[in-house]
Amino acid sequence: MIEITILLMVLLAAVAVGIVLQRRNGTLRANGTEAPIESARTDLLASVGADNSGPAVLHFSADWCGPCAAVRRVVAGVTEELSGSPRPPLDIEVDIDAEPALAKELNVLSLPTTFVFDIEGRERFRISGVPKSADLRTALEPLTVG
Repeated sequence: MIEITILLMVLLAAVAVGIVLQRRNGTLRANGTEAPIESARTDLLASVGADNSGPAVLHFSADWCGPCAAVRRVVAGVTEELSGSPRPPLDIEVDIDAEPALAKELNVLSLPTTFVFDIEGRERFRISGVPKSADLRTALEPLTVG
């Protein structure tokens, strides 16, 4: 009889722990480090020219990266098309070998990687590989209106 009681107690404890973990799953909790991380990201982005002057297309590349040349052409074409808008987008190319801290902050794992940031510095679009010009234009157009 004692064995069954112990088994039931362990089973109830496991169910209670499972319910608590399930409720916490996916819940954001403050850890007290949000401001310094955001400030570090803002400082790193500003150091490469992605300030609050307008939306920015930031693409990581390297001299040894073959597909990066295609990204340069796509980004240059789309930013040129949108250059007459009220808030023309910035075209910022970043050498991953020269800016490893920014690459780490943005979690860049492969080349080429392209980001679109709005005027407030929030990431709005990210793609690894060569982006399609239509996708890039679709991500940028809403950010370029006044």
